[in-house]
Amino acid sequence: MRDQTDAPSASRAEAGVGAGVGAGSEVVAGPDVPPAATRAGTGEGAPAPASAPGVRHARPRPLGEHRLWPRSFADRLTTPLPGMRALARLAREGAFRPGPEGLRGIPDLPYAPAPLPAVAAGTVSVTWAGHASWILRIGGLTVLTDPVWSRRILGTPARMTPVGVRWEELPPVDAVVISHNHYDHLDAPTLKRLPRATPLFVPAGLARWCRRRGFTRVTELDWWEAAELGGVRFEFVPAHHWSKRSLIDACRTLWGGWMLSTATATATATADSAGGRPGAARKVYFAGDTGYGHWFGEIGRRHPGIDLALLPIGAYAPRWWLRDVHANPEEAVQACMDLGARRMAPMHWGTFVLSSEPVMEPLQRVRAAWTRTGLPREHLWDLPVGASRAL
Repeated sequence: MRDQTDAPSASRAEAGVGAGVGAGSEVVAGPDVPPAATRAGTGEGAPAPASAPGVRHARPRPLGEHRLWPRSFADRLTTPLPGMRALARLAREGAFRPGPEGLRGIPDLPYAPAPLPAVAAGTVSVTWAGHASWILRIGGLTVLTDPVWSRRILGTPARMTPVGVRWEELPPVDAVVISHNHYDHLDAPTLKRLPRATPLFVPAGLARWCRRRGFTRVTELDWWEAAELGGVRFEFVPAHHWSKRSLIDACRTLWGGWMLSTATATATATADSAGGRPGAARKVYFAGDTGYGHWFGEIGRRHPGIDLALLPIGAYAPRWWLRDVHANPEEAVQACMDLGARRMAPMHWGTFVLSSEPVMEPLQRVRAAWTRTGLPREHLWDLPVGASRAL
């Protein structure tokens, strides 16, 4: 089911709502988790990183462990799900798609597929395949984010732009991260193309869905939990969103974003030309799908020195319907600043028609918002679909 079909209503929560999440994340604590960290979403009782005084980071959880979770994660919502009045208003207004004028921008959508660049040791490279799908190469691993290579997803017209990288041109995939279970982020036909031994990192409650499809290395995490693979740390972080895949499973699985970072000990000693830190870990934040709110500041506090934030800028109109679950371009830029990220790469636009804003508007607005901040223009990585950038 598409995000806007059941998006939270216009009663937007204040920034602090939901700050006390985590009640009932895991029924049984694993042997490597201190008792105080059993309720992982609270962030309490976990070990701390030296880079952020006063912030405690959990020890990595074992890869592929089988875990028990509550039946619902509705207590993590930062706004309530919509009622019949909101649904009736949406049906009455019929604001599901852009009008003819808004769709005329489809030929102008930026699409520039190119061969994947070679990646030197210690560097990070991102390639935008479209929507929230990235080919992220970090710490020697090739990681796919929310991979959707299908031409069409449930309930939407076909893609406006083709996938930026042909599946056959991908290097071997070392891992996949999934932000949540909506159809434009969790695409079963795409995942079926992967070897079943591919490591998957997924939100709490979603491993069962993956294992039913034959995947044998599935690691599901709660907010602020992490696991490690090949020297790269995968930490699941909160988002202002929700989950649903059928008529009866709203909020049965968790939703969030991912912080991928290399270990300092294995990071390259070369600084990037824009002022990177010699020998420091690289950090890339993948937001998945989210509205704007207090979590960005908290993520930035726990993870100082983010090199690149992959942030959604599309599917935001009508605003009264989508503001709680989809950031608009100006909010995405503010989120980048809240995170303290050095660079921002926009995503979640220009691929599927999910809402009613003109198809080129997200790019125009994010560029204008970035200019108003006075930040270096070269730090806005507004890539065409299929293009790559490295740091």
